[in-house]
Amino acid sequence: MQDLKNKTDAEIVKLSLDNDACFEELVERYEAKLMRYILRIASLGKETAEDLLQEVFVKVYQNLNDFDSQFLFSSWIYKITHNVVISYIRKSYNGPKFISIDDDEFYKNFIDLMPGNSDLPKELDSKNISKKVRAVLLELPEGYREVLVLYYLEEKSYKEISDILERPINSVSVMINRAKKQLKEKLNFLNS
Repeated sequence: MQDLKNKTDAEIVKLSLDNDACFEELVERYEAKLMRYILRIASLGKETAEDLLQEVFVKVYQNLNDFDSQFLFSSWIYKITHNVVISYIRKSYNGPKFISIDDDEFYKNFIDLMPGNSDLPKELDSKNISKKVRAVLLELPEGYREVLVLYYLEEKSYKEISDILERPINSVSVMINRAKKQLKEKLNFLNS
């Protein structure tokens, strides 16, 4: 088997069409990232998240022929993941319950990643910040939560988010700005 580590995702997709073993490289590249993404956007147990991740890779494999190489593979696979998770949530719950990360560092880093966070209250001490950010994120509309996770935590560009969510780039920009504004307002309100 040839060395796949130095190949691009698009090159591996092409190789995977003729050789199933090459698909394993894509799984290795994206397994941890997609699991983290699923857990960040949906309040699911680890077993359920693993089942959804498996479903994602099955759908990716079944649809490799449909991959359009003019787009980034990462955007395509995140879009499939997004659709699988949203579909599961709609079938399983009356209303989606999002954000399940229990790692306090996640929430501290989330605030650090947001530009212009200097207007956030300095009194948000590190002991309580994760609890407050978690609560505020749960209050944000589903679309706002997801764009913040994609942009700040998954480090996706506006173009990639646009591709994943199938929304115009301008809409993504507006959603991110509104989400940041709501997040900051709610954090300020909690602290007053």
